Amino acid sequence: MNLIDEKGGTNRMSSKETNEQKKERWQGWLALSTAVMAVLAALTTLYMGKFSSRAIMAQGLESDQWAYYQAKSIKQHTFDMSRKALELQYRSQKGLPAEVAADYDKTLAKYADEIKRYDAEKKEIKDKAEGIAKGKHKAQEMGGNFGYALIFLQIAIMLSSLASLTKRHYLWYIALACNIGWLFFFLDGWMLFY
Repeated sequence: MNLIDEKGGTNRMSSKETNEQKKERWQGWLALSTAVMAVLAALTTLYMGKFSSRAIMAQGLESDQWAYYQAKSIKQHTFDMSRKALELQYRSQKGLPAEVAADYDKTLAKYADEIKRYDAEKKEIKDKAEGIAKGKHKAQEMGGNFGYALIFLQIAIMLSSLASLTKRHYLWYIALACNIGWLFFFLDGWMLFY
């Protein structure tokens, strides 16, 4: 845009001002978008850490439950072996007084009840451990998706920085396009699309 000055000459000053204004405007948008991406990266890192920590905590809880399950299994097996040994001993003896036979029957019934109790406890423990495992797997998937989202933001921030240094607009546009990848994985982190 050339303006004619008072002496009839053209003035290219306003054209330079317009280019300078466009350059400043672009740099402003570049700086603002990079700052927004940095904030989103911090938020994404927070969620990635949150769900990764949940997965680690759940792994410990799950391991504890399976150890508890094993302890109950060992106790159940001990009662089962003791019951079988006592039953064999009882059968091998003939002509026992009624009191002794009643004691054998009472003890065998007690062992059978203990075995049933351990079976029920093991089922509860197993269900709890499997529930914890499901929660752990979900937290791992969510944390992983937030990690992928963070990668896209880091690439976008790096490209924006390069655009600022080299004054290449197309790098900034690529950086903005990388935010689509961030958005997909960030939303997938919450909703687990697939």
